[in-house]
Amino acid sequence: MVTDEARAALDAIPMLAGYSGPLERLGGLTNLVFKAGDFCLRIPGKGTEEYINRANEAVAAREAAKAGVSPEVLHVDPGTGVMVTRYIAGAETMSPEKFRTRPGSPARAGEAFRKLHDSGAVFPFRFELFAMIDDYLKVLSTKEVALPAGYHDVVRDAESVRSALAAHPLPIVACHCDPLCENFLDTGERMWIVDWEYSGMNDPLWDLGDLSVEGKFDTAQDEEMMRAYFGGEARPAERGRIVIYKAMCDLLWTLWGLIQLANNNPVDDFRAYADGRFARCKALMETPEFSRHLAAIHRG
Repeated sequence: MVTDEARAALDAIPMLAGYSGPLERLGGLTNLVFKAGDFCLRIPGKGTEEYINRANEAVAAREAAKAGVSPEVLHVDPGTGVMVTRYIAGAETMSPEKFRTRPGSPARAGEAFRKLHDSGAVFPFRFELFAMIDDYLKVLSTKEVALPAGYHDVVRDAESVRSALAAHPLPIVACHCDPLCENFLDTGERMWIVDWEYSGMNDPLWDLGDLSVEGKFDTAQDEEMMRAYFGGEARPAERGRIVIYKAMCDLLWTLWGLIQLANNNPVDDFRAYADGRFARCKALMETPEFSRHLAAIHRG
């Protein structure tokens, strides 16, 4: 049973070896996460070592805690990826529905991103979109799983995105890079961000575009998040980057979903997940608005 695995992990950590209290299973698509009293225990999912560098994650988690956007890291084993952080009492684990119903939550997420991006933190990994697509395709080349029809065609079409982004590159900063709603903990006054597995130095507007997609944000939520982040109205080129990254995160995470499918991750229907994300990416890239946003980025 998974609780036996959690107890064994706790017993191997000196500061928690004597803990015999209740274990509460928390969310997570790939990892086992438990509340153990005032602590949060994370045990990495099987197969994640194929595409996650745990030593890099450990550095990023500590840096994010220093920046004041993530809970204190109390124990981490860079070899196994087992991690213990301080549990944030009174915080709600977010979801698309909670981002709709908790007043001010998109703004608090925008403020948390701004705090992280302005912190000066340096993460070891460079999150580079097209290099990661290549890396994930290499992982998938060893698996028995089919790409969605037309995937390579869309990657070729995305060359126009690559050239637009390169025309006026933003300085890379420490970014979360995987802003699933469930990686946000909201107290109502402050938004915390957890799970730094995919974090790295990146264009900061990736974080905003990806959260908008994961949270199924409507226009009003996007505006609220952007106003909090930018301290006012976003410029056309900034809006353009956010929209472009909405498509690109779907293009990348399509492959992540296929890796989960190949690894027999039982948490979700990852075939439907991957196909759905790819269809959404294609649909956005085919809109006239997408071309207008690309042009705005080129103009800078």
